Amino acid sequence: MSADLGADRGGGDVFAALASPVRRELTALLLDGPKPVNDLASHFAMSRPSVSEHLKVLRDAGLVSERRSGRQRLYRLEAGPLRELSEWLGPYERFWRERLADLRELLDEDERTGEGERTGRAGRTSEEDE
Repeated sequence: MSADLGADRGGGDVFAALASPVRRELTALLLDGPKPVNDLASHFAMSRPSVSEHLKVLRDAGLVSERRSGRQRLYRLEAGPLRELSEWLGPYERFWRERLADLRELLDEDERTGEGERTGRAGRTSEEDE
């Protein structure tokens, strides 16, 4: 798996490509299958050339592919970089899931012992309120 998640695909970076809400929405629209740029552009309050620029960033990152069909360009979502991203994020997801479970356990313990009721806020002591 590529540590930079896409920079080896001709300069595109998956994280940078997905940083834009427009590009994330484009990937969501492509989940149902390939679509021409005009169909994609109809979902946004921007010009077709602007949408094409966003698609170019996604293409450079390897997140979408493009093929001509007559006079249209069809864009298709590519699973590879998303799979790599998911694999890379997996350990962080587990880390936070475990931390949140620990927090839940602590809050539940405070609630059982009455600590949360005494202070009005779980986890804070009356000394912190002063």
